[in-house]
This record gives sequence, C-alpha cells and structure tokens, in this order.
Amino acid sequence: MSYTGEVTRGGAPDVRETTALRLTKVSVGPMDNNAYLLECRETGERALVDAADDAATLLALVGDGRLEQVVTTHQHRDHWQALREVVAATGARTAAGRPDAAALPVPVDDPLDDGDRVRVGRVELEVIALVGHTPGSVALLYHDPGGQPHLITGDSLFPGGVGRTTSPGDFTSLIDDVEHKIFDRLPDDTWFYPGHGNDSTLGAERGSLAEWRARGW
Repeated sequence: MSYTGEVTRGGAPDVRETTALRLTKVSVGPMDNNAYLLECRETGERALVDAADDAATLLALVGDGRLEQVVTTHQHRDHWQALREVVAATGARTAAGRPDAAALPVPVDDPLDDGDRVRVGRVELEVIALVGHTPGSVALLYHDPGGQPHLITGDSLFPGGVGRTTSPGDFTSLIDDVEHKIFDRLPDDTWFYPGHGNDSTLGAERGSLAEWRARGW
C-alpha cells in the first residue's frame, strides 16, 4: 500500500484506493487542515469533506468533474473558510451536523443526525455524532466490502487523543462518544482520518483510552 496519509500544505495530495471508494487527502490553510475528496469508483460521483481553506487547491482537486456534496465535520472556522467559494463554483449541496448547521457561512441543505447516511454514488457512509468538540461534530464511517473500515473523524479524534474541549462536561461527552460509538464498536484495523495531521488506526490508539480519560484531554 503506497498510501501513508502524510501530506503538507502546498505538497502533493495522497490517494487511497479501496474497493468502492477513492479517497484523496490534501492539506490546506495555515493550520494544516485536512480535506478529503471521496469518489465512487463505479459512478465517478464525488463529495468533499471539509472545504477548509485554499479554495483554489480544492477546486483544482475537483478539476473538471462534478462535485455533488460538501460535508463539513463541525462548525469551527478553520474547517469551512473555502466552503462558500467551493459551493459557488460547483453547485454542490451542503451537509453538516444539525446542531452546527446554523454556524456555517452558507445554508445547509442536508442537516445530519446520528445514524444518517451520506451517499457518494453507490457508496454509503454512516454519520456518527460525536458531541463535545462542538455540539454538532460528525464522523463518517465507510465499511470497505473488500477490507478494513475507514473513519473520517474531523477534530473529534486524533492520534494521541480526542479533540479539544472547553469544559469537563464537554470532555466527558466526547470521550464517552468516542469510546462507545467508535472503539467499542469497530475493530483495531479501522483506519481513521483526522481533521489535522497524520492518520492512525484504532488499534494503535486503543491502549491509551484510559490514559486519555484520566488526564482529562
């Protein structure tokens, strides 16, 4: 497998081929946000996860093809600064977690709730609500029929811990959701793709869950 998930702003994107879905990861903006272009390998239909910044970079990634949807993982500004421009250029529909939708700079066509499905051509991704980093943060889960699960986590889960929270209650909510909705349910070979930085697997992080909970971040 040539995919590593290690990208830098201004550098080349990294492309992962799964059985039904092509995933292209690119880093954009001064905070090195990750954006992910998802393409159904059968139909060519595409969705972008987090139009974070550098609209020109994202539109070049889309190229001449059609973009059906932009999904925003959560309401923080660094994850949607190119959203208005990308939507205006492509006509893509917009989706975001329902509690975060009003904070985005464009109307949200498809408010997302826990358990909803996002379709990319013939591929379905499950919406997992992870409350704590923001009220409406969502992750997207794709079960590759020929291999491991793949999970796009936004800023709710990183290698080394969960996302930043601003109160003990928010931290408890987030660590509980991450533990019960992700780690208790999915196998160690689940590959996850965060909102910043490098990827990891649940197996590489599972042994640290108790440590994360004890330290409170």
